Amino acid sequence: MEEREFLALADAELASIEGALERLQAATDADWDFEIKPGGIIELDFADDSKIIINRHAAAREIWVAAKSGGFHFKPPAGAGAHWQDTRDGRSLAAVLARCIGAQSGKPTRLDW
Repeated sequence: MEEREFLALADAELASIEGALERLQAATDADWDFEIKPGGIIELDFADDSKIIINRHAAAREIWVAAKSGGFHFKPPAGAGAHWQDTRDGRSLAAVLARCIGAQSGKPTRLDW
């Protein structure tokens, strides 16, 4: 995959994540906030001063998530209707991110995009 194609896919996914986080905050009493940083980075800040960092990694052609529970790498979808998948176990980016947010906020979380 060309870098330009990857960046377009990753930026679209990060925009989808941003929208899902905004909807989740509006629908719940979230005790966390997030910020969009330059270079394709989303940073979530929690009440206990922990963070989750989501970023695109162009060299590896992956989206990476760093959370208290560990680091996760996601490969681009392999076709229409497919999701970004964890390179280790195939879980979707949405499922892993929801689990990480739930673990760090102490509240069950569901993300859809």
